[in-house]
Amino acid sequence: MIRGDRVIDEADVRIDAETGRIEAVGDLDPRGDERVVDLAGKTVTPGLVDAHVHFSLSGERSVEDVVGMSDAELTLVEARNARKTLEAGVTGARVMGARDIDVALKRAIDAGDVPGPRTVANCRSITITGGHGHHMGREIDGPTEARKAVREQVKLGADFIKFMTTGGVTTPGSDPGAVAFTEEELHALVDEAHRRGVHTATHAHGGEGVKAAIRAGVDTVEHGTFLDDEAIDLFVERDVTLVPTLSAPYHIVRNTEAATKEDVAKTETVYERHIESFKLAAEAGVRIAGGTDAGTPFNFHGGNASEVQFMAQHAMEPLDAIRAMTETAADAVGLDDCGVVEPGVYADLLVFDDDPLSDLTVLNDPTAVLKGGRVVAGAVPGGE
Repeated sequence: MIRGDRVIDEADVRIDAETGRIEAVGDLDPRGDERVVDLAGKTVTPGLVDAHVHFSLSGERSVEDVVGMSDAELTLVEARNARKTLEAGVTGARVMGARDIDVALKRAIDAGDVPGPRTVANCRSITITGGHGHHMGREIDGPTEARKAVREQVKLGADFIKFMTTGGVTTPGSDPGAVAFTEEELHALVDEAHRRGVHTATHAHGGEGVKAAIRAGVDTVEHGTFLDDEAIDLFVERDVTLVPTLSAPYHIVRNTEAATKEDVAKTETVYERHIESFKLAAEAGVRIAGGTDAGTPFNFHGGNASEVQFMAQHAMEPLDAIRAMTETAADAVGLDDCGVVEPGVYADLLVFDDDPLSDLTVLNDPTAVLKGGRVVAGAVPGGE
């Protein structure tokens, strides 16, 4: 049993050592010779859930630095980044796909062979021929190919389907504001995914692309950089989740000397507008899930908690920002047994010396990270 002065929502947490799940929460009395971990003066929270990461990328200047890697090399990169992410306090993650490796990594994590967060995995992001992310994605043309691509992903074990509705910042020659897919292609992608029992996520910067994807029935929109009132209304009306990924442009604009000229030019165009769109969405009550886009240029794995600070800095109350990257993110990506401190869920917990609600930067340095009730990083009094 964990006993501490501060736990978000509750006071004491009893963990079933065999299942790794929380058995009870509240004002608990120890049972018999039950071991009690005294965390007096510390804070316990749910583990963070990052709704948008790229384990195949490591913050390189350009994605083109990665495309020449062999599958074996890329697998080792992904394993390293998964470990960094877990040790930073992210106990659940939705991984956005590259060369079908993420599903293999997920199986290795589930088997206990590789340390990493509980993973919701994709295979390859679906894009138009020559579209954003084509380097390691699945290029398609037409609704028939769209359906085939979805079926391929599901066959390989994908938990969700990601597709690129607009161009992007980090693909040379790609326009973030331009709609890539036709209406027929978008409807085919979403319909086929839902028929196969998996959810959909779309990369979308431009407002017209966001609206087209929402009308097609997408479940989550990644980035949402150029939102207008109509787009905001559609988010609320259709109960679609926004994953703003504020970390991605933040790191590029602060590394302009090292970034590619094209990335800098695009990011400087979108950065302030991205923040404005996020504020509009948050104020309108759009459901927001925290996701970092970790792995994109200079956006290194292990710094994931900064996304909570960005969300709070620009629009959200601290507790709401934490919940966006715990409970809401877990629900949005399908990690039903994560993101909260309550009976029946996995004991994926973070321990802090101080209170994150008083200073969100505390989230950057957990004293201990527990996954399934076991310490996977740091330490608690008396050992694991």
